[in-house]
Amino acid sequence: MADPASYRPAPGSIPESPGVYRFRDSRDRVIYVGKAKNLRSRLNSYFADFAGLHPRTQSMLTSASAVDWTIVGTEVEALQLEYSWIKEFDPRFNVRYRDDKSYPYLAVTMGEEYPRVTVMRGAKRRGVRYFGPYSHAWAIRDTVDTLLRVFPVRTCSAGVFKRAGQIGRPCLLGYIGKCSAPCVGRVSAEEHMLLAEEFCDFMSGQTGRFIRRLEAQMREAAGAEEFERAARLRDDVKALQRALEKQAVVLGDGTDCDVIALAEDQLEAAVQIFYVRDGRVRGQRGWVVDKVEDVTTGELVEHFLGQVYGDDAIAGLASARPATAQPGARRPEARQAAASDERVVPREVLVPVLPPEAAAVEEWLAACRGGPVTLRVPQRGDKKALLTTVARNAAESLALHKTKRASDLTTRSRALHEIMDALELDAAPLRIECYDVSNLQGTHVVASMIVFEDGLARKSEYRRFSIRGTGGTDDVASIHEVVSRRFRRYLEEREATGELDVLGGSAAGSVAEESPRQRKFAYPPNLLVIDGGPAQVAAAVRALDELGIDDVAVCGLAKRLEEVWLPGDDSPVILPRTSEGLYLLQRVRDEAHRFAITYHRKKRSTALTVSELDAVPGLGPARRATLLRHFGSVRRIGGATVAEIASLPGIGPRLAEAVLAVLRPAEANGAGTGGTGEERRDQE
Repeated sequence: MADPASYRPAPGSIPESPGVYRFRDSRDRVIYVGKAKNLRSRLNSYFADFAGLHPRTQSMLTSASAVDWTIVGTEVEALQLEYSWIKEFDPRFNVRYRDDKSYPYLAVTMGEEYPRVTVMRGAKRRGVRYFGPYSHAWAIRDTVDTLLRVFPVRTCSAGVFKRAGQIGRPCLLGYIGKCSAPCVGRVSAEEHMLLAEEFCDFMSGQTGRFIRRLEAQMREAAGAEEFERAARLRDDVKALQRALEKQAVVLGDGTDCDVIALAEDQLEAAVQIFYVRDGRVRGQRGWVVDKVEDVTTGELVEHFLGQVYGDDAIAGLASARPATAQPGARRPEARQAAASDERVVPREVLVPVLPPEAAAVEEWLAACRGGPVTLRVPQRGDKKALLTTVARNAAESLALHKTKRASDLTTRSRALHEIMDALELDAAPLRIECYDVSNLQGTHVVASMIVFEDGLARKSEYRRFSIRGTGGTDDVASIHEVVSRRFRRYLEEREATGELDVLGGSAAGSVAEESPRQRKFAYPPNLLVIDGGPAQVAAAVRALDELGIDDVAVCGLAKRLEEVWLPGDDSPVILPRTSEGLYLLQRVRDEAHRFAITYHRKKRSTALTVSELDAVPGLGPARRATLLRHFGSVRRIGGATVAEIASLPGIGPRLAEAVLAVLRPAEANGAGTGGTGEERRDQE
């Protein structure tokens, strides 16, 4: 590990111009690329206060052994050069996007003499027009099968095309009218090329003119009493309309835009993009990214725009023209992207958060498109609703990715061994318990205990606690109370089963007589994880020491920086961001938080509901339950009539009037007092 001070540039040697910088390791490999409006200010921030930097930034600086930079003229050039270098060097400390699946595209090989319509995956090729991506290959084939009736472009491979020309007989599609059969000379190369161009125009959104043209030809044929030709044209129109119906209209104004949304946690993020052309969703694609650097949502959006649209930018736009460079710094090699005839950057890009350098990004995208591009965060209407839908897809994608990752046996085994090595445990923690506390300003304090065995959640072992006594004063006291209660029960159950009897005389009989309820705390964990920092960990250790338990390892996981704290240590254990062990600990902590907050909300909701009806004189628990079971909520009880309430068993007219006398004034003053219990739950 290098000392950052050993390669810090000399004072005054860094220019104050816009530019791009690279950190290199001892093997001269680029490990991080960044851009800055002011290179001196940005680079000095890395070396001024090492202790105050984020742990991931500290790891990058200690892995590096040199830094160099290149000066450019404007922020846009810095953006272009940064994207170019990220593509060229693939630095391990930069954000990395990877497809969450391999998406198929509908491709038309316009570079061939006789263009072919086919399904393609992977890197894009020169001279091929792409449409999509689609979620499934069958969706492409279904669309193509419908459109071939109107645009009979060839779909066969080069071998089949050559063989048909040699024998002078077309394939089946040529006989049924779904191929113009250029292989046997039914149409010329120019006529077939025109069909392929019209097919591409229709797929790129120019649908109206083709339907209008066919309808005009149909009316003309019907007027000339060519009814068979008119019927064929009518069927062609219906085929095009069926192809359009398969693509949902989401924006009524026929907008062309890309809609981007993210779902993220501390370690990973999922990105989804919907391609909307002529108001219809023409494709969808997703990525998953490991957060190997400390980035905000806006910075994630900026990186995403550069890496995704940079892949398909017009050749030459991804390389910058640096003005001057530090001695020894190397110029980037221009990477020529495979240019597509289709301009993939739309006029409008909808994003959840604007990137920090939104103006520079817009200018760069406009250069890629050859026209103006607007980045927008929709606030209302159809576009806001569509962005919400895309965000929901991103959340589903992230959840699916985590499920797949957690279900892999090899990955779970590696995670457990990484935790064992990092925490210096004697064995892999096959049973992990995690505790979290949830409260609202010290009220309705609850805690959760969740269990993972062999890296998988064991939900039947989950437990929840209502904090009582002095434990609710703060999180530290609550952790102490919960751990004490859990392990006190563990010792009691061990004693009840005879496991603490050194003679072992009554163990068998005790086991035979115990109930399942008595065994719910019988198994101790190998590792006890606390959601919190040093103070919470110390409270858990103190509780174990008071009970004489010294064979359970304890650690804490702090949310902000994902630091692992061990008892008595002044500094945390920092696991690599790509570590499977850290990923497992995070899943355990997040599950404990989810379970705790679910119980807290339920307890708070029950308390709010009961508090409204507690004020009714003569209304006991049984009658209160009858009212809630029949009406469903306090609001509906308040809106009922005296006769409706009095008709319930055990509740007469006098008690019904007392109920409404309490509920209706509270409902009338809801704007000033916070509303009924049901309204307050909705707000919370």
